[in-house]
Amino acid sequence: MTGLIVVASALLGLAVGSFLNVVIWRVPRHESVVSPPSHCPGCDAEIAPRDNIPVLSWLILRGRCRRCGVHISARYPLVEAGTGALWAMLALRFDDTWALPAYLVLAAGLVALSLIDLDTFLLPNRIVYPLTVVVVALFGVAAIVGDDSAAFVRALIGGGATFAVFLGLHLVSPRGMGFGDVKLSFVLGVALGWVSGPTVFLGMFLAFLLGSVVGILLIVTKVRSRRDHVPFGPFLAAGTMLALLLGDPLLAAVGR
Repeated sequence: MTGLIVVASALLGLAVGSFLNVVIWRVPRHESVVSPPSHCPGCDAEIAPRDNIPVLSWLILRGRCRRCGVHISARYPLVEAGTGALWAMLALRFDDTWALPAYLVLAAGLVALSLIDLDTFLLPNRIVYPLTVVVVALFGVAAIVGDDSAAFVRALIGGGATFAVFLGLHLVSPRGMGFGDVKLSFVLGVALGWVSGPTVFLGMFLAFLLGSVVGILLIVTKVRSRRDHVPFGPFLAAGTMLALLLGDPLLAAVGR
């Protein structure tokens, strides 16, 4: 049964990744993610269903439009494959819990937010707010169906505590902690808190650790200067996913 859930999640994740590419491109431009259908950025021709198969179509067409031959970024299949892989790993981790749907939705939202943040230095409310509502609601359903109200209460406490810490950091140093990160922090705390209190701490610790290491590397290699802003959203997403997927062995290792 676990294998079936993992495979199904991976395949569905590929399809969701294809939709996320639309979200990543259109939301920052305030365009509808529903209409018009996907089209070539070069000739504006509508992409046929046979050319819209996740990853496979890009490989068959060698990264070019069938009609005009314009190059199509490798980001598209990478987002699709990455989302599929992330969903498969989450299914392997949470396949025996009713919380899996919440984590799958969270992962999809974080993929989109991370890439939008890298492109625009923004975490759009159009994604953050619906993501928060849907994920919290799914955890609520999981608590009812799985008869685990304690986990839901712990999740809400984790979300509230994380939000309070990030809000404090923002008030102390608005340039160092954007308010978009503050708004995102609540749903991350909820997702981590559902697992355990220490997992909340681990996820945020990993986020700041990754952000610091990458920031130092960018400065040392002169890709960025000390004054340049580095988006923190991708590190929050990475820290959260790492804590969810590897938190138990990491915390066990620290406990030893």
